[in-house]
Amino acid sequence: MRKVRDYDAELKSLNDKARALKSQKVQQLGELVTATGAGGLDIELLAGVLLAALESSDDGEKEAWRAKGAAFFQQRARKTVPRPRLDGPGDRSDSRGGTAS
Repeated sequence: MRKVRDYDAELKSLNDKARALKSQKVQQLGELVTATGAGGLDIELLAGVLLAALESSDDGEKEAWRAKGAAFFQQRARKTVPRPRLDGPGDRSDSRGGTAS
């Protein structure tokens, strides 16, 4: 005999997952506002800037914004990635960063 599916439990589980994803998205948007320094802007100004971006039909302007945003994330990634040590064992550099002779 086949196992009976509990549709109510599955639906509840899906709703819980959707709620968690929405909460995570809101949190990430807040972190983005803070990381860019836009948290210091008036809420009306920030909303106006976002609405202007949505309403803009200038593809060149949108591409410039996208490129600036990509550069922001690349810059942040470089700051957070630990740099490899040059003076570790088996390395041919001295402690000042130069090459050993």
